[in-house]
Amino acid sequence: MSQSRTKLGLINSSISSIYMVVQLLLGFYSRKIFINYLGDEILGLNTTAVNILQFINLAELGIGTAVGFSLYRPIRQKNHDTICEIIALQGFLYRRIAIFMIIGALAVMAFFPIIFKKISLPLWYAYASFGVMLFSSLLSYFFTYRQVLLSSSQKDYAIQLSYRTWIIIKIVFQMLAVAKLPNPYVWWLILEVIFAIIATISLHRHIKHTFPYLRPVTQSFHQLKKTHAIIFTKIKQLIFHRIAGFALFQASPLIIYAYLSLSVVTIYGNYLIIVNGIRSACDAVFGSTAAGVGDLIAENNTSKILTVFEEMFSIRFFFATIASVCFTILTPPFIQLWIGRSYILPAITVIIIAGVLFINIYRNALDIFINAFGLFKDIWSPIAEALINITISIAFGYLWGLPGILSGSLISLIIIIGIWKPYFLYTCGLKQPPLKYLTLFLRYTLLATAAILITTTLYRFIPIDPAASWTRFLIASTLFVILLSAILSTTLYFTTKGFRLFINRLINLTK
Repeated sequence: MSQSRTKLGLINSSISSIYMVVQLLLGFYSRKIFINYLGDEILGLNTTAVNILQFINLAELGIGTAVGFSLYRPIRQKNHDTICEIIALQGFLYRRIAIFMIIGALAVMAFFPIIFKKISLPLWYAYASFGVMLFSSLLSYFFTYRQVLLSSSQKDYAIQLSYRTWIIIKIVFQMLAVAKLPNPYVWWLILEVIFAIIATISLHRHIKHTFPYLRPVTQSFHQLKKTHAIIFTKIKQLIFHRIAGFALFQASPLIIYAYLSLSVVTIYGNYLIIVNGIRSACDAVFGSTAAGVGDLIAENNTSKILTVFEEMFSIRFFFATIASVCFTILTPPFIQLWIGRSYILPAITVIIIAGVLFINIYRNALDIFINAFGLFKDIWSPIAEALINITISIAFGYLWGLPGILSGSLISLIIIIGIWKPYFLYTCGLKQPPLKYLTLFLRYTLLATAAILITTTLYRFIPIDPAASWTRFLIASTLFVILLSAILSTTLYFTTKGFRLFINRLINLTK
């Protein structure tokens, strides 16, 4: 990458990392407070309501991704007229989607007495939770959709400063309200609405200040649609990818609720907080590189593209290994200390979740390049992924409960993300033999396996019970993370080109 791309990436990563750490720590603490004062069933209700809303939100159809792809070249060329046209077209589409979401939400709410017939809470809790979340989601469709321009310009840090600051403040106020005020859930909902509005206003003002050239356009929707037909081509392809994304990330809690209970949804949700925290950490460090890759591909330097891909793959594989192994080893004692032994899931379930986490972290390198190349034409693959996921989840869930449900996600990821997507990227984007990726992946996998075996063997000699106290957990977990990171990084540095290039680049930038 060029120096400016790398520098902007580091700025975004640094600010995002700070916000991620603060929000993650608040998330763990607030979760414990909400469980104590609101109860398992309310939190499970919220999780289920979010997943229903995400189903309706499929109407977004991947417009944001298609618009982001279309903005890379005009941003590089400083073509303000084209940028204004694309953003105006996005606004037209988002307003129509918002209307569809309102109609869809009203239709779904008519079935709430059936959907939530198993809960012991008053039914208005379900309506209120869903209504508040719908309101927050609609704000983005009417007002803050232009933040895609910040992301495509490698200015994600502005989103953190102007939007996520208020989200952090909201969580603090919600914790205080739940712990100190009567009718705690009512106050939780009120604060959710108030701070959604404040955060939206803050981000909207920042976008107007950062891009003063943004203005209404004179062209009609049909004229813009004809001028930027490529966006609609990509949207049609992305529809199917959006469906697969829903099946992968949102269907599991709904199937868990259908087979089991809201309490199990809450227990699984506790692990998801940790998983989402880890993924947020990786997104904070690497998420801002997407615009840089888009700019790199617009530059059309094949050798540089291949070099950057290997670097990005290596560092994501490194973090995926560290994250998934630490999750498997350290999550059970953490859960026990955090909210109690009764919330610990069986070891097989934890391993399956860790496998899903591993693939979802390292796949980011593939997704960024696929999105930057605009490779969305494999519409059969998300359909297959969704069908595999849901079919196996339902069938295995009936046989084996929660582990069976979650295995659907893991198997579908292995088939589509582990096998098909690399083949698709190498043949259609990078124009390289897919065998090169297979060799690359197997080499990293063997090296990582050796590092894991050495680390876990040495860790057994550390005479500390991480579940005994927070102090011992911090000591044991720190030692494990340092040990695994040191062994794995040393192994990869001296045996792989991509990881060595990345570390050397980082050292040079630090200097």
